[in-house]
Amino acid sequence: MRYIALLMLLVTIPALAVDSEPALPNAALQQRYELLTHQFRCLVCQNETIAESGAGLAADLRAQVRQQLIAGKSNEQIKQYMVARYGDFVLFKPPWQPNTWLLWGGPLLLLCIGAFVVINVVRRKTQLVRTSPGEVNGDDLKP
Repeated sequence: MRYIALLMLLVTIPALAVDSEPALPNAALQQRYELLTHQFRCLVCQNETIAESGAGLAADLRAQVRQQLIAGKSNEQIKQYMVARYGDFVLFKPPWQPNTWLLWGGPLLLLCIGAFVVINVVRRKTQLVRTSPGEVNGDDLKP
């Protein structure tokens, strides 16, 4: 049984490598590539960067970043291209502007709604306990 588990582990290790492309020829370009791929969101996974995602779309986005780096584009030009093509949602940290307020404020809004609901439920429960007609006090328990 151990040998089967070891064999399965050895077979699946290559699947952990997300980016199968060879490193860029220039170390500075490779560093920029790593930096940029950690700044873009995988549109399929939505909670991973394209550097971490194994989705096909993430591989396509990594290839686009690679091609643009080789073409001599700056980091800002690559970001502008990706935003123009996929919208602000492709950025892992979208800018603070009116069309992204929901992305930034959504979690806080949901937290406030949840707190409001919890406070109201607790308040109603305490009012029900105070006004319940079958309430027993300590004097009623004496023989």
